[in-house]
Amino acid sequence: MFNMRTLWCNLAVALSLTTTGAWAETNTMEEKLQAAYALGELSGLHSVLVMRDGKVLSEAYFTGEDQRWGDPLGEVKHGPDTLHDLRSVTKSVVGLLYGIALAEGIVPSIDEPLLAQFPEYPDLAEDPDRRAILIRHALSMKMGTQWNEDLPYSDPKNSEIAMEMAKDRYRFVLDRPMVNTPGDWWTYNGGATAIIGRLISKGAGIPLDEYANQKLFKPLGISRYEWVGGRDGEPSAASGLRLTTHDLAKIGQLVANKGLLNGQQIAPTSWIEAMLTPSATLDGLRYGFQWWLAPDNLPPTWVAGFGNGGQRLTVAPQSRTVVVSFAGRYNEHDAWKLPLKVILEFVNPFLKAEKECSQ
Repeated sequence: MFNMRTLWCNLAVALSLTTTGAWAETNTMEEKLQAAYALGELSGLHSVLVMRDGKVLSEAYFTGEDQRWGDPLGEVKHGPDTLHDLRSVTKSVVGLLYGIALAEGIVPSIDEPLLAQFPEYPDLAEDPDRRAILIRHALSMKMGTQWNEDLPYSDPKNSEIAMEMAKDRYRFVLDRPMVNTPGDWWTYNGGATAIIGRLISKGAGIPLDEYANQKLFKPLGISRYEWVGGRDGEPSAASGLRLTTHDLAKIGQLVANKGLLNGQQIAPTSWIEAMLTPSATLDGLRYGFQWWLAPDNLPPTWVAGFGNGGQRLTVAPQSRTVVVSFAGRYNEHDAWKLPLKVILEFVNPFLKAEKECSQ
């Protein structure tokens, strides 16, 4: 669920990740996390992982109640090999995948009309206002259509839930009433991500999860994943991906490295730069193509994927630092406080100590 208060509170998360230099006492950070968890100060936390230049600097895991895309799993003892919901961090992975598909020439340019890619809905393309929607508008969540995810995800009136319940999820997204000129107004829209995922699967001729496995997961050494599908069997591009902390960190590291891994260009540098260029300026943050961005500087000092329940992938490209945190506080209005606390009270002190030592 999107709200401006959440954005403001997440601002500090990435501002603390721009320091460069050597790290120290990473074991102490883990010990402090474990001690705070034992005192009940980090209720709902499942895991924390800090990585730089592909090396794990610190990690900590906890036991707690968890879910698989809304289905209770009971108490889970989390560890390095535990699959975990990414929820809306999935959107950021889909944004990365579009760039990979674009480089292969299997998806249209981002400035192509969106409805032209869906000839199965000729009636929608007859609307001149709707014909103005470009693929870039879906990538940046500026489609101009009506969409509301401010309601709880337990409410069938929530647009993402309604999409999941629809007979045809893609038609549901594309035929929402037009309320703004495309490109003029940003609205948090999981349906836009579903459309981007569909363009990828149509171009590749295989399901989205299979394409991700071939072009992203395998090259990164990700062998275990799950992409939960809806009632229609379609992988949920907006929120269905499940990965381990280590494997999500690998994706973050790829972004920090501008798409390069061991000399192999997995994703185009030009796409990473375009994906992380502000498309919308909000109250306290900016938004690119399916990624949240720092409110200042070009390139942004940090970029992130945020997910329901306290899921976070934060990347500081300048220092090539990646922080992953998973939690089980799904649908709680204040779930953002937990990853914020982890960064400010546990990760950030080590960065401050390093900075002081380097002066």
